[in-house]
Amino acid sequence: MPLTSFSFPLLNSLSLLLSAVAVLVLVPTGVLFCECLAAFFWGGAKRRAEAALPPEAKLAVLIPAHNEAAGIGQTLETIKPQLRSQDRLIVIADNCADNTAAVARSYGATVIERFNTQDRGKGYALDFGLNHLKAEPPQVVIFLDADCDAHPGSIAALTQQALKTGYPVQATYLMEKPPEPGLKDSISAFAFKVKNLVRPLGLRQLQQPCLLTGTGMAMPWAAATAVSIASGHIVEDMKLGLDLAIAGYPPQFCPEAWVTSRLPQGEAAAKSQRTRWEHGHLQVMSEFVPRLLLQFLRQGRLGLLALALELSVLPLSLLVMLWAGLLVVTAVFTGITGLLLPLTLAALAGACLFLAIGLAWQRYGSSEISLKQLVQIPLYILWKIPLYVGYVISPEKRWIRTERDT
Repeated sequence: MPLTSFSFPLLNSLSLLLSAVAVLVLVPTGVLFCECLAAFFWGGAKRRAEAALPPEAKLAVLIPAHNEAAGIGQTLETIKPQLRSQDRLIVIADNCADNTAAVARSYGATVIERFNTQDRGKGYALDFGLNHLKAEPPQVVIFLDADCDAHPGSIAALTQQALKTGYPVQATYLMEKPPEPGLKDSISAFAFKVKNLVRPLGLRQLQQPCLLTGTGMAMPWAAATAVSIASGHIVEDMKLGLDLAIAGYPPQFCPEAWVTSRLPQGEAAAKSQRTRWEHGHLQVMSEFVPRLLLQFLRQGRLGLLALALELSVLPLSLLVMLWAGLLVVTAVFTGITGLLLPLTLAALAGACLFLAIGLAWQRYGSSEISLKQLVQIPLYILWKIPLYVGYVISPEKRWIRTERDT
């Protein structure tokens, strides 16, 4: 179509509109690049395997468990050697229809049972556990899921940092691949590492707070009871961290503490887990980014702005999809009109995105995912398209426990 067919005011308006859209993609890709760049130059994890719990520290570990009889023993075996005789290990058997309570007791844990089929979800279970502790509150309470392993020294590292800072603390939480991982397993584990290790490390380097990621969370008692944790939100941990940040308790990252879980091997379980995580992220983002920006203006705390920007970084697959669509549209627009600004901004966003992925892979992912697998990410994205279509049509809002592998 000849350029003379358009009026210049219309062209300028379209150019500005596309440029504004490009900026909306450039901001999260720029944030991602800054985080990955900062993490790239981090000195490396100094694991505190020799760390000891402070003698005076009063500690309690809370483990919410819903039908976890098959695997909770392994979790308790990784935690118990890290505790002293005076520390409390409490399992909340939440709406269990199996013998989770009996198994947990056989490993020496204190078990409290909760039955409420209307208020379902980990947030309600943890609230039940906190109420149990109120009669004799600890200085620090640690939240751990019933299907994860706490690596040696992690409990001490979390406790030390929580006591030192007075803030909530998030451990490094990673996913282990199955024995014979497929392409989706390898890419999922790498994406999880970027989200839960690389980006929080970058924020730590920049002296900014991080998001809570679900397990391996330590809180001073004042922080643990500062906001309501009773929630059936599908990503209650992320919501809790943001509520705490607004209340004056921004979570901090503790790279020395490591907690690992396992990717589900079943296709249905993997799809359910990813749907809950990513639909939940999008819901929290739409709710909390405006709130965080408003509170930043009111309170003047830079950490709230940092969390708003961190939350604006979409799940990696969706971010790549949006950028690719933007690039096509702006390239066509430039080809027709000759106006370069929208395409330039889109290209800059792409540079930030792929440099961020490259830095994260080179420093933290090359031992786990090959370059050949990395360049097959577009195939993984195709698998994720129905997940995002589902968010538009019918977003997941119910808390659903991921089915465990037998």
